[in-house]
Amino acid sequence: MLESIITSKTRVKLLLKFFLNINNQGYLRSLQNEFHVSTNGIRQELNRFEEAGLLLTENEGNKKLYRANTLHPLFKDLNSIIRKFIGVEELIEKVIDRLGNVQQVYLDGKIAQGIDSDVIDLIIIGKDIDRNYLGVLVEKAEPLIKKKIKYLVFEIDDAKKYISDHHKGLVLIFDLSL
Repeated sequence: MLESIITSKTRVKLLLKFFLNINNQGYLRSLQNEFHVSTNGIRQELNRFEEAGLLLTENEGNKKLYRANTLHPLFKDLNSIIRKFIGVEELIEKVIDRLGNVQQVYLDGKIAQGIDSDVIDLIIIGKDIDRNYLGVLVEKAEPLIKKKIKYLVFEIDDAKKYISDHHKGLVLIFDLSL
């Protein structure tokens, strides 16, 4: 879907990388290795994003580190578009909202790293979640979003250690705990 609007595959990959998880950052060479495309193509897109103010940079030695500018007026809109692209919004609507006792949901895995994937890895935190019903809902949601859904379910107290150990690699997508 996004590829039909944004024709540059490198641009789509960079949007996923930087505008889904604010903890994601990268150097030109690391992005080249991750995306398997030439540094020239990546450099051009990074320069465009930087000139538009969408990416912030800092120099570390002879390397330039890129990360999303979360204060940019379009950041929230881009984040929302990316979430819709990977199916998170529909997943919340079809699955999470119907479980009732969910406190928080995190994205994990490749998508949380900003890498497009056919698998959505979720961490679901709540109280007395019916895992059988969750399995039925996930089974119904997968064809709608055209992705496989893997999930871990934690009770609230059990989740604290996992979240503290993995917080940089997780993206909070749903939060009723506040």
